[in-house]
Amino acid sequence: MLHPIFSVLVTKPELVMEHVAGYASLMREEASTVGREVAKRAVAWGVTLFALLVFLILAGVAVMMAAVQDQFHWAFVIVPAIALALAAIGFSVARKPLPEKAFTELKAQLDADAKALRAIGARS
Repeated sequence: MLHPIFSVLVTKPELVMEHVAGYASLMREEASTVGREVAKRAVAWGVTLFALLVFLILAGVAVMMAAVQDQFHWAFVIVPAIALALAAIGFSVARKPLPEKAFTELKAQLDADAKALRAIGARS
């Protein structure tokens, strides 16, 4: 005896294709949401690394200039500190966790379909 899903596949394939297209649409929608978060974090990591590099360069230049001059200037501290603050902000954005609710709607739909198939299989 064949499972009822096979009879639907044979007699009405357009229904199955609509269902699969719905899954693809749902997957694309949820992946784009997660993809934006991943892209945002990647940019934040890039900003963090670039700002740390700029900080190291500016701090080295400030140390060399302070060694040559006789007077202390606040610019030797403030200019590298700006790059360090930007790196800290980028790091805090990059460390935010990804949303835990990713693909929950897709998982719920798959569970509902699995329950429906089990119920159809139990009846026949």
